[in-house]
Amino acid sequence: MRIPILKLKNYLLISVQVDLDDQTALQFQEDLLNKIHQEGSFGVVIDLTSVEMIDSFIAKVLGDVVEMSNLMGAKVVLTGIQPGVAITLIDMGIMLDEVPTALDLEQGLEKLQQELEA
Repeated sequence: MRIPILKLKNYLLISVQVDLDDQTALQFQEDLLNKIHQEGSFGVVIDLTSVEMIDSFIAKVLGDVVEMSNLMGAKVVLTGIQPGVAITLIDMGIMLDEVPTALDLEQGLEKLQQELEA
């Protein structure tokens, strides 16, 4: 199953509404990087509100997606991180210190705009 990636001006908006398995996560990674390249996007908001738990592989892929997006010039904001996801990320040593976070997609978009204006 593919995760939809929506374009809004120079931003990409993603709301993950499915359980992330290894194949879906890797397909999402590839789709997002291709979309950033195709659209020349400056920013990405990834909403994880519906994702309650992730395993170590998904945590690594998520960290990689953030790093790869940044390398391509797109600032990433993560929104809606559930406690189980936060615990797994920290337990795996995936440090997202430089990644802005917000409670929901709307606040994430506002935060992204602030980050890019700074």
